[in-house]
This record gives sequence, structure tokens and C-alpha cells, in this order.
Amino acid sequence: MIHLRGRVADVVVDTSAGAPVIVHWGAPLGDADPASVVRATARPVVVGGLDVVAPLAVVPEHGSGFLGRPGLAGRRQGGRDWAPRFAPDGVEEGDGRLVVHAVDAVAGLRLTTEIELDHTLRVRAAVHNEGTTRYLVDHLLVSLPLPAHAREVLRFDGRWAREFQPVRQPFVSGAITSENRSGRSSQEHVPLVFAGTEGFGEWAGEVWGVHLGWSGNWQWLAEVLPDGRAVVQAGELLHPGELALEPGQAYATPWVHGTYGEGLTPASWGYHRWLRARPSHPQRPRPVLVNTWEAVYFDHDLERLKALATAAAEVGAERYVLDDGWFGSRRDDRSGLGDWVVSADAHPQGLGPLIEHVRSLGMEFGLWFEPEMVNPDSDLYRFHPDWALVDLRYEPVLARHQLVLDLARPDAYAHVRDQMHAVLTDHDIAFVKWDMNRHHVQAAGERGSAGTHAQTLAVYRLLDELRALHPQVEFESCSSGGGRMDVGILARTDRVWASDCIDAHERQLIQRGVSMLLPPELMGSHIGGPVAHTTGRMHTLAFRAATALFGHMGIEWNLLGLDDAERTQLAEMVALHQRFRPLLHGGDAVRFDPLCSGPDVTALAHGVYAADRREALVSVAQLATGISLAPPPLRLPGLDSAAVYSVTTVPLPRQGWSMGRSRVAVEDGGVRLTGRQLAAHGVQVPPLNPDSVVLLHLTAD
Repeated sequence: MIHLRGRVADVVVDTSAGAPVIVHWGAPLGDADPASVVRATARPVVVGGLDVVAPLAVVPEHGSGFLGRPGLAGRRQGGRDWAPRFAPDGVEEGDGRLVVHAVDAVAGLRLTTEIELDHTLRVRAAVHNEGTTRYLVDHLLVSLPLPAHAREVLRFDGRWAREFQPVRQPFVSGAITSENRSGRSSQEHVPLVFAGTEGFGEWAGEVWGVHLGWSGNWQWLAEVLPDGRAVVQAGELLHPGELALEPGQAYATPWVHGTYGEGLTPASWGYHRWLRARPSHPQRPRPVLVNTWEAVYFDHDLERLKALATAAAEVGAERYVLDDGWFGSRRDDRSGLGDWVVSADAHPQGLGPLIEHVRSLGMEFGLWFEPEMVNPDSDLYRFHPDWALVDLRYEPVLARHQLVLDLARPDAYAHVRDQMHAVLTDHDIAFVKWDMNRHHVQAAGERGSAGTHAQTLAVYRLLDELRALHPQVEFESCSSGGGRMDVGILARTDRVWASDCIDAHERQLIQRGVSMLLPPELMGSHIGGPVAHTTGRMHTLAFRAATALFGHMGIEWNLLGLDDAERTQLAEMVALHQRFRPLLHGGDAVRFDPLCSGPDVTALAHGVYAADRREALVSVAQLATGISLAPPPLRLPGLDSAAVYSVTTVPLPRQGWSMGRSRVAVEDGGVRLTGRQLAAHGVQVPPLNPDSVVLLHLTAD
């Protein structure tokens, strides 16, 4: 019995059964004897069941009597060895890490389970084929137990331009499952689920989170078993025949990341703090960038691009990113993907003149790539149609006039790597926007078998190799917006693009969902134009900019069309972000339960607390009118209860006429309250029109 102690949670592991069993994951237990935990929680043999209680192991075994989904599903030729039973074969322990070895001599399989605990609980399993014949793996899932009092589940669904939408449901019996076959972590479903005590909120109730750090196909299952035990299982989703282990080969699952906290906000800090503790986490201030896409699309006129760069520098931008359209025959979205050479048509003098102009203005230069894709109308496809990730016996399914390029092929991989390496070597480039804009459909590899698993590993390898060749370059994970947001891709990238939708109304909810996994500095959040390109909504600059403030800020707006007042106000909002950037990108992201006026959510509140709780910046965004004429006071738990805070509003550009006939205290010179008061009775915020925002700045004496 092994007791692991983390930053906010404890884990007790029973290693006596072969595959390890997590018997406790949650609140710290102090100096409790781990054997007493096992004894106190041992379940009885019941009438109508087996004569044994099957362990709910990290990899539960059907062969041992587990009647839920087995952790390992596979077989040899003829269907043999499909229900293995593992026996203990050694344990390694030290420094918050546990490695458990188990073996099934009959099936010729070995199971290795790794468990790590600090800011988060991290678990993965590996199966080794020690037999003399091939072993086909259907799935290998990691299972994490949940207590019986975790009776609600929060998961996330979505679509293009509306990612990370929360879905909450009871968790008292049966199974909740989510599967993804898109070839990326996906916009439709998210490899993240939270379970908690009934009615859990941002600051109340026990909460357990489970995230799969994998950027390809995946599955998770949350189930309450008939005997009352609850479990979350997560792992890669494999197509039929996709993974075959030859004798001596092994397959390891992606890491499953678990977090625990008293409330959803503290639980999400586990993910944030683990990501920030990685050696690869960005250390320097995150540059405010301007992206050219919604300003020029495919119109790459040099003088216009240079003028846009000049305007970007004037409002305080620190990085300029040239988006799609600079390469090959790419004058629209129908051709050129795969030909990563500078277009003589779009840039007859090359990229040098534009880069020199951008650098002369004191900004970094970034460039867009979509390395995993190929257009049929491209030189690459004309020479190598066999490099597409398709079944050549069928007419391929196109999406956005493009196919997936099979990077698991060494020749295709080398072609893309060498072309990208040449562009990054020949130009002064500090940033790559790495896009991936279509699903995998019938994605057959070179041998005809399913190829998404190998493709995902090849993408990881390509990113790793390019980062090693160009350590000065930062990489962004973009996938039709937020189609690839997971800690697997973030081991190799420096931020994600949360959504192609930069409508501030939609972004309030999208970014709230993303913040449950990622800290603000890893979430790309841009100020768009007055009319959102994806929805047609019109918003004030104050609402757009205040929404983008709480991420890695950028601008995606044709700055050449701004009048003097807009230019001045935009520069002020960029400066505001730069002023608060150390707080925003170094503090603890906080969320507050939605403000309601009647049965409907009418406003969302979130912000950042400094790690020492001496400062905070909080946003209250009104999304719709409510039944009440005035909003309820905003309560702010989690501050230093004994400290006295000065609470004031941050000046913003005009958002329309005021909804209030009198000014509330935070507007009228501010108010001084203790942290205990802010948590208990809160502070009144002003009445707001829909799609407008107020920012509260808190400083402790």
C-alpha cells in the first residue's frame, strides 16, 4: 500500500493485485496508514454478484471479474488471449512517482503502469507483447476512480466557431461516453470531464477533473457501476486493426491528467500550475500580435501589408503574423497546400522586404503553415498522389478542397520538414501559426490500414524536430480554431488559437470553457473588427478589447480602416493589456458562478488573482437583459480574508449610454472592503447593456 502526497491531493495505491488499484484520490489524509484506507473502504461480496469483488484497477480486467469496460481489449490470431489476468512483478517508487510492473505469463503480455503526483495526478499504462505472435490492440484505457458522492458531471461539446460549450448532467447510474474520430482533439467534443458533488460550483463542492493529453482520436467513459462504484476511463480511440504489436513491441497510452480541488476554479489550477511548471513553458512576456487574416485574406499586396505593419506598430503591437496565401499557387483556398516555397506571384521580391519593414518597426515576424495538408491542385500532389492519407481504392473525400498528407511516410515527412526548415532558416521568423483545417476521413496509411495513430505521432515528431532546429521560434496550435487544444500538443507549442470566432459575445463562453484547462497566456484571444466575420454581430471596441484582454492578446482587424479615435482607443487597450500582463499571465485565473437575474444566465464574471493575493483584475460581462433592472452584487471568494482591498473600475472606451441613473460605489471613487467582505456580501456592479463589460481592479493595502 503506497501513499503519494501531492500539492493539494493525496493518492493511495494498492499494488498487490497486479494492475495497481487507486483506492483513494482526493482530499489529503495526513499521516493515515494507507493499509487502513484499503481496509476501511473494502467492499463486501453481495448477493447476486460474483464470489469476489473485482478490483477497479487502473487497467481493470474482465478476466478478474470486472463487468464494466475492460482496460485492455485485444487478441491474438484466432481470438486467443483476449481476457488477460496480470500478476504482480515488481514496484519502483520515489519522488512522487510510482511504476508498477505486472505480467500475464499465459497470454505473453506485460503491463507497466506509471503514476505521478504533484500539481496533478498523471497516469499512463503500457502493454508489452512478450509472446511469439502478433497481438492486436483494440484499446488500452486508463481508469481513475471517483467517489460515490461525485454525482454530477460537467463535459464540453461544441462545433467550429463555438468550442468548449459546457454540458452538465446528473451522474447517478449508467454511463456517459464521448468519442472522437476527427484526427485531432476536436471541436465537437473535448477530452476533458469534471465530476463533483451535487451542485458543485466554481468555489464550492469537491471536484475531480480528468483530461487526456492526446491530439488524435480519443474516447472517455464515465460510469456508475451496478455495485455503486464510479470510474472515468480515458484513452486513445483506435480504428479496427490500427495497432498491431509484433513480438517485443509495446504500446503506451497517452498520459491521463487528473486534478482535484474544492470547487471548479481551484481544480482547474492544477492543470494551470502543471503547465506553467514545464521547462518548455514560455518565460518571456507574451507579445501582442497582429494577424493579417481578417484584414487582407489572400490579398498579399506588399505595400498594403507594409502599411498594415506600420499601423500595427503604432497601436503597440509587438509581433506581426502573415497568414495564409504567401506560398506556391495559393491565391485562394483551392490550391498550393504542400508547396512550402515563397510565391513569386504573391511576393515577387520574396518575403525579405516585408520582414525587414516589420523588424525595422521593432516587431517580430510570424508566418502561417498548414504542414499536414495537401491540395490536389499542387505540385506536391501532382508528383506524389500516393502521399495522401486516403484509401486509393476509393474516391477521396475532400474538405476545404484539401486532403491530409501522410506524414507517417518517411519521404512525405522529409519533404515537409525540409521545406519548412528552409523557410525558417532563410528568414527572420519568430513565430509559426501551425494550422490543421480538416478531419481525417478513411485515413488509410501506406499499407492500407488506419493511419491516424501514426499520423499523430508523426506530427509530434515533426514539431519536436523543427523546435530543436529552430529553438528561437514559437509555435501556435491552430486547427480551424480550437480543434486541437490538449496538453499533448502543448508539450510542443507555445499557445493555442481558441476559436476562429472572435465575436466577443461568443468568446466570453468559449474562453471560459478553455480556461478550465489552460492558463490565460496559452490562449490566443484577439480583438476583431466592429462586425464579427463569423456571426455578423456588432460590438463596441471596449467589449471586444476587454474580452481579448484575458488571454494572449492579438488583433485581427484591418487597422488601415480605423479613424483617429479608434486608433487611439485601440492603443490604449493594448497598453492596458501590457500594463496588466504580469498579473494576467502569472496569477491564478478565477471564475465565478454565473450571475443570474431569474432563471437565466445573464452575465459572466471571471478574472485573475495575483499569486500573493495583493492584486486582482475581474471582468463582469453582461450578455443579455435580465428580469431585474439591476444585477446582483458580485461576490469574490478566494482573496486574502484579512486584507483590505481598494476596489475601483478600470476606464474603458465608451460602450453606449449608462443603464443606471446613479453611480455605484466602485464607479464613484471606489470602495474599500476586506477580503472577507468581498466573499460574504460582495460588491455592487453597475447596470450594463447587453454585450458590455466592466473591469474591477483590486489592490490590497
